Amino acid sequence: MRVLVDVRELVDESPVPSGARWTLAEPGRQLDANLIHLPAGQRVDTHTERDLDVVLVVVAGGGIVGTPDGEQVLAGGNIVWLPRGSTRNITAGINGLSYLTIHRRRAGLQIRKRPGH
Repeated sequence: MRVLVDVRELVDESPVPSGARWTLAEPGRQLDANLIHLPAGQRVDTHTERDLDVVLVVVAGGGIVGTPDGEQVLAGGNIVWLPRGSTRNITAGINGLSYLTIHRRRAGLQIRKRPGH
């Protein structure tokens, strides 16, 4: 066991670009995790995660998760469960949004011969 990162060092008040600020990359892991930052007003477009449940932990700022059932306001410290099969989008609020996503590790790409070839 060891500390991987201090999110406080990754989430600060200075302007930062949108995208992943940290990704879990430990060999042999069973989980994937990413610290994502969205500047104010930036958005992750509507998408559906068909295979995996995702836990989203808001570490700084706030925003909104939009779903077909409506919108859920996000604030620092919130933990949100996004069940597999759910459709959502995420929009950062006026102070931006930094959040950690955690889910089961995806299986690697496997190249196989097609039947009959």
